[in-house]
Amino acid sequence: MWYHRTNRAETLPIVDTWWQTETGAIMATPLPGVTPTKPGSATLPFFGVVLKVVDEEAARCRRNTGGKLVITRPWPSMLRTLWGDDERYLRQYWSEVPGTYFTGDGARQDEDGYFWIVGRIDDVLNVAGHRIGTAEVESALVSHPAVAEAAVVGRPDDLKGQAMVAFVTVKSDIVPTEALKEELRNHVAKEIGALAKPDNIRFAAGLSKTRSGGKSCAAFLKEIAAAAQ
Repeated sequence: MWYHRTNRAETLPIVDTWWQTETGAIMATPLPGVTPTKPGSATLPFFGVVLKVVDEEAARCRRNTGGKLVITRPWPSMLRTLWGDDERYLRQYWSEVPGTYFTGDGARQDEDGYFWIVGRIDDVLNVAGHRIGTAEVESALVSHPAVAEAAVVGRPDDLKGQAMVAFVTVKSDIVPTEALKEELRNHVAKEIGALAKPDNIRFAAGLSKTRSGGKSCAAFLKEIAAAAQ
């Protein structure tokens, strides 16, 4: 929103796309000047692409309900196999939801049919027998007005199997306090549910950066995984 408002007086469109290496092309995208945008949403599928959000039984999810993102029709740039491993190709992409291409991503559709990509479904923690997606918890944390960035990892727990540790960077005008930690835990419980409430929240100065100034996720995850032990 800062970029949109600061550059060219809100006339320069920001295009948020969704695609994968495997898809060979952009699959969901707004068309500049045509599609009304919503910050954080890849909006609608590109021409000829049919996306759907389904539940564990492969039924279409209700609006604003998270599920698995699948592609239900062939598209021109689709992958046809993995080099030298046809069986793995079928197992990886076509076995989870029979008859459709399973992207491995979680998503939801809002009341306007816009797609919001949550993150990888396989990035999950097993907390007391419940599978909780780290991306969903991170998304809930950054929806709080005090939070700039968040990362969630699991640590071994004798009782639960895994416990959630959230690393949070607050915005520059916010002072991190114990009271804010509890407020953030309760915010996650309100947004997702009590089972998703982090066991511990630690405030971090910020994500590690690459030479170009980008976020180095690999370096940051190494840091927080070590700290979570």
